[in-house]
Amino acid sequence: MTKLPISFPLKKRFQVLTFKRLHKTLHCKAKALCFPHYVKMTSLFCYRDSCPSVKNILLLDSEGKRVAVKYFSDDWPTNGAKLAFEKSIFTKTLKTNARIEAEIMMFDSNVIIYKFIQDLHFFVTGGDDENELILATVLQGFFDAVALLLRNNVDKREALENLDLILLCFDEIVDGGMVLETDPSIIAGKVATHTMDADAPLSEQTITQAWATAREHLTRTLLK
Repeated sequence: MTKLPISFPLKKRFQVLTFKRLHKTLHCKAKALCFPHYVKMTSLFCYRDSCPSVKNILLLDSEGKRVAVKYFSDDWPTNGAKLAFEKSIFTKTLKTNARIEAEIMMFDSNVIIYKFIQDLHFFVTGGDDENELILATVLQGFFDAVALLLRNNVDKREALENLDLILLCFDEIVDGGMVLETDPSIIAGKVATHTMDADAPLSEQTITQAWATAREHLTRTLLK
């Protein structure tokens, strides 16, 4: 793989890929554009070793502390190893400008895609042979689904108050490291459905609002 600086804007990263890797990336991008559920379909109909896979999804605060994380790989066998990894990538990305668009970096033979908003830092990690476009799609799907569920009030306080929704997002996006879904409207809709509770009217009203927002977003997408 072409060697790059530790941190690199995602768009520029694509410009310096080798011809072979670029061809593979564009091939996947073309499929994603022609078939919106390309990522999901590959997850359902291919073998695990050949599927796009994710090692972890992390949501950290502005101090590098955990808000919500989920690991799908044994690369970090202990909680201490996981915390050390989180601290390292937080420190290395802290001064980057990932609020405008997602950025990418290589770290310990892993590809890490990340994006920040308010006091929250979103990360998706894959192996060094994973397609960056797929990882970026996973990150954006998670990022937008959280925004839908939190009704665009995306900050640490709201995230902690709705932590159950964020944890459910992990399960809808990735299963055992395999990518299942990247469409934020579908992710948010499924999460909202899972959390319906007839015995809690106020809670149900909040989730219903989230579901309505997800449906509205999906409608706008279909009408474009």
